[in-house]
Amino acid sequence: MSSRVLAIAAVCAVVVIGAAFLFLSRGAPAPADAPVGDAAPAAPAPSPEPAAPEAAPSAAAAPRPRAARPDAPPAPAEAAPAAVEAVPDAGTLRIDSDVPGAQVFIDRQFIGTTPVTAANVKPGTHQLNVSAEGFDGVARSIDVEPGARDLMIRFKEVRLDARVAVVHKHRIGSCRGELVATAQGLQYATDDKEDRFTVALADLEQFQVDYQEKNLKVKVRRGKQYNFTDPDGNADRLFVFHRDVDKARQRLASGDRPASD
Repeated sequence: MSSRVLAIAAVCAVVVIGAAFLFLSRGAPAPADAPVGDAAPAAPAPSPEPAAPEAAPSAAAAPRPRAARPDAPPAPAEAAPAAVEAVPDAGTLRIDSDVPGAQVFIDRQFIGTTPVTAANVKPGTHQLNVSAEGFDGVARSIDVEPGARDLMIRFKEVRLDARVAVVHKHRIGSCRGELVATAQGLQYATDDKEDRFTVALADLEQFQVDYQEKNLKVKVRRGKQYNFTDPDGNADRLFVFHRDVDKARQRLASGDRPASD
């Protein structure tokens, strides 16, 4: 009886010891609000310091008052265009040209571009200048009378009025005269009947100036050859005469017509 009691008591002791060992090995359970893992809890952020109140601006830092600007003067009222004063018994010129858009001046005052009408032109003599790009300008005096008048400026017509005093050297002796050139031809006017001639510009086989020799050589087609010099030995006058005549010859050769007046 006593041995069975001892055995039961020994078993109970073993059970109690095992349960105690198991409980101690598991440890105490972690609290519910403890962070998971090994990370330490973050430190709470410091509370912001209250902002210092702004200092009142000192008198030195205060902006200076701006001086008041005077009011801008009112814009002047636009003057009404002056009325064109009617001239009693004035003339009216209607000006056109064979080159459209030519610039017209009367007494150095710009009138407009062709075709243009100049009204209220005082009667009398006026200077008319008309110019077009690529052509020689036209300048002429016009007599204005009361009423309307049409003027047609022809740039494509060849106008020439040149003259120069010359001496024609013969093989023996010489004669004096004058060379006169127009768009219709060249004339040598002299008292020597055998040397005088009139010929169309297109019928000049030779028309050449030699500035160093101070002479002008002219060869008439199927005619004589002339050697002209200046009476005073001035080559400039021969050069200018040759330049103007030769320019007219080139224009006539290109198809421009000689002026009728």
